[in-house]
Amino acid sequence: MRSMRIRGTRVRRAAGRLRGWGGVSAMAAACAVTAAAVLLPLAGSSPSGGSGVVRDPASVAVLPYAPADTCQDPEASLRPSGLDGPAIERIRKAGKLVAGVDQNSFKWGYRNPDGHLDGFDIDLVKAIAKDILGNEDLVIYRAIPTSQRVPALQEGRVDIVVRTMTINCKRLEDVAFSTAYFEAGQQVLAPKGSPITGYDASLKGRRICTAAGSTAESALKSQSYGSVGVSVANQLDCLVRLQLGEVDGIITDNALAAGQAAQDPSVQLVGAPFTREFYGVAMNKDASDLVRRVNKVLENYRAGGDQSPWATSYRKHFEDVLPKASVPPAPKYRDG
Repeated sequence: MRSMRIRGTRVRRAAGRLRGWGGVSAMAAACAVTAAAVLLPLAGSSPSGGSGVVRDPASVAVLPYAPADTCQDPEASLRPSGLDGPAIERIRKAGKLVAGVDQNSFKWGYRNPDGHLDGFDIDLVKAIAKDILGNEDLVIYRAIPTSQRVPALQEGRVDIVVRTMTINCKRLEDVAFSTAYFEAGQQVLAPKGSPITGYDASLKGRRICTAAGSTAESALKSQSYGSVGVSVANQLDCLVRLQLGEVDGIITDNALAAGQAAQDPSVQLVGAPFTREFYGVAMNKDASDLVRRVNKVLENYRAGGDQSPWATSYRKHFEDVLPKASVPPAPKYRDG
């Protein structure tokens, strides 16, 4: 009974510390998503739903790629095309685009207080839907855990995944990617005052949280620095565990960590980014026409400099937590 009272006190304290887009409801959402290993349709889907600032991406330009990168130019994708093919025709026949997204990552894919999905990734989904179907609202959003992104595409449960998904060689064996739409790097998130100084020997003996199936999990398995890895279904679960004192630090993409730091000012990014990673829109390997179409959307999305849809979305979501001068990665293409 005493342990239950202590646990309840810790949960209440952690709930009080949650900031930003939902407080206690955010914690509940994280726990609920952790318990679910299947796709969850999102309620409200349209019918067819100082230390918080991350370093400038230029600072990671000379760093190595993610641990899974063993092939040449993994970010090179099929050349853009507006021609229709089997995948596009199927989506049009269905009258909706089914998108796998996150609903728990502040600034990327999350629910606003009014219940609507918002975030940088959500804006991109809408642009893709508008191009293919003529209406950005013709989307069915499905919340998927990090570990379910690839299976969801392979099993045909979603048409695309737009969920801060890093392009790398291992994943290219299973899914296809668009050109890169964002650059990030792995970094450590820890409480202010923590002895953890970054991805280094200060992790020894510490419990470090990562999302299952993420590049952060791969990095920690490759080089743990004597830490104890703790794997969870979704990245927000790591923040909740950190607030409960169940882990000592988190490894994640610094762009994602910026959203977490914005939610809870008691945590901060420490050390330097130790990888260079690029997010892409993931699709089924057989949907080459869809890959080309998404790349066409991205060409238009990046165009226009400071007034481009990409820059407008960046300012909307990241103005206070990411570098002001950031620009989208230049696309790389391959033939075949």
